[in-house]
Amino acid sequence: MRISELSRRSGVSVTTIKYYLREGLLPPGRQTAATQAEYDDQHLHRLRLIRALTGVRGLSVGATREVLDALTEHADDTHLLLGVALGSVQVGGKPAEGAAESAESAEVAALVQELEWCVHDAAPARAVLAETLGSLRALGLPLDLHTLLPYARLAECTAVLDLDQLDGLDDPLEAAERALLLTVLLEPALMALRRMAQENESARRHLP
Repeated sequence: MRISELSRRSGVSVTTIKYYLREGLLPPGRQTAATQAEYDDQHLHRLRLIRALTGVRGLSVGATREVLDALTEHADDTHLLLGVALGSVQVGGKPAEGAAESAESAEVAALVQELEWCVHDAAPARAVLAETLGSLRALGLPLDLHTLLPYARLAECTAVLDLDQLDGLDDPLEAAERALLLTVLLEPALMALRRMAQENESARRHLP
């Protein structure tokens, strides 16, 4: 396809596509003339993923380039590829700077062990969960392992549904894009469903 068709199918303007080409985010097409090139479905998938990384995850062009390079490097490792795309695995595998051991991080480690989950020690979600537990404790609402376990089991069920949506996708870039969109864009919908379920449960318990 020509760049105009690539733009139409991807929803990205020709100007932006040319910018991505200059910045090396999008590989060049097959040259057909001095000023013309043809693009294929790989370009389309990569372009959609770029848009998801910059628009949905809010990454800078530089950070997006690092993620795309990592995705290319690990294209044969689906588990790592999805982790990089979603941000659950840091590019380079390094823990976040400033991460410190705390009582809450130890509790998170105990939770992961209890669940027998395979979660990297440097996973940013560990730090987020530990920080949240610390905030709740400071506000007088400590949550212990026993309280967290049922929530974690519900998260397991959600993860199964998430990964089921990727079955049958052979292209790694398409799988990464789908996982990113399902995870980030679906989260507000899941929160809305939780609020609706809470309202329904409150009505069930308290309304005559």
